[in-house]
Parts: sequence; C-alpha cells; structure tokens
Amino acid sequence: MLDLDAVARAPVASEPFDFLIATGTLAADLRPQLERDFPAIGRPGSFPVDGLRYGPTFRTLLAELRGPALAAVLSAKLGVDLAAHPTMVTVRGRCHARRDGHVHTDSTWKLVSLLLYLNADWQGEGGRLRLLRSPDLDDVAAEVPPSWGALVAFRRSDRSFHGHEPFEGERRVVQVNWVTSQATIDRELARHRRTAWLKRILPLGYT
Repeated sequence: MLDLDAVARAPVASEPFDFLIATGTLAADLRPQLERDFPAIGRPGSFPVDGLRYGPTFRTLLAELRGPALAAVLSAKLGVDLAAHPTMVTVRGRCHARRDGHVHTDSTWKLVSLLLYLNADWQGEGGRLRLLRSPDLDDVAAEVPPSWGALVAFRRSDRSFHGHEPFEGERRVVQVNWVTSQATIDRELARHRRTAWLKRILPLGYT
C-alpha cells in the first residue's frame, strides 16, 4: 500500500535539521477505500489510534506504517536505528484555527516523527506544514501542502521547529513517532485518556 521506493528516493536535508519530504507515497486509487475506512473524528485534536474505530484498509495502512520495512528505510535515510524502538501512532481529522499549528520541536522522548497526509489536493494557504530554521513561522526551510500521499519524516532535535498557518476544517493526517521506550508511550496514552475525560466534563471551559 505504501510506496517505500518513493520514501527511499526522497532527498534528505540536513539543515536546519534532518528531514525528508516524499510525495506520491499512496496510489490515487486507494483514496476511496481509505477515506471510507478512516476513523470518524468529529473534533480537533490528536487521538491515539488504538482508541479509535476504523475499517480494514486503514488497518492495513497502519500495519505498514508500524512495520519493519518502513523503519528500515527511515533508519538508513535519517541515520538513526529505529528497529528496537516502539512506535506511537496518533490521528488527526480536523484542525482548529486557534489551537493547532503552533511552532514546536516535538518532545524530547520522540526520536523520529513521520506525518502522512490523507487529504485531497490542498488549495488553501493555511494548514501547510512548514519546516523552520527558527521558532519564527515565516523563517521557512520547506513547506508541504497536506495533500494525498505527502509524507514528511524528520529526526527530532532542539532545532526541529515546525508548524503551520491557521486553518479551520478537515485536515487528515496520521502521525507515527518512534520513541525512546514503551513506558513513555504508556504514560502518554494515560495523559490522553485524562485529557479526553476532562474535555467531556468541561466541554466549554477546557482547552
């Protein structure tokens, strides 16, 4: 399902941090099936995939994203051995104009982050991922529209600044993080569950 050759062919930039951008990683004829089987997400936020419901085509894609073949390609490209590291997968379906897109570097317990976009050809100016030279959103090293099959992978560092201009509406993305330990994943999943519970009981006041 995932075109690993497209990932392997993508050039790696080393400045301002190690990253690659691959396009065409998913065939266009997969789109109806993946759109049908994508989790139904009605609100903004990042959701651990293990707490979502989805169909068989999306399940197959998840298996490939978590699998050893992709990890081997990214290990070779980004210069970090991912084979022994667990993965945490989260999914976004919608974007909030005020809460999402703020510049950050990712948490220190993340080794490599991968974003796979599952949207139609992107026309809007907002919502385009920017890989940055500094915390300034206008200091752009590369910009990626979140269009169908666009894949971004980068090695987390203190300089791996990224973000996007505000966008409100549907913006589908699967995020895979190779992390330092399973204990870290367990802690983060527990935090997500607490946050989801608080949002249910404080829907208007919790951010």
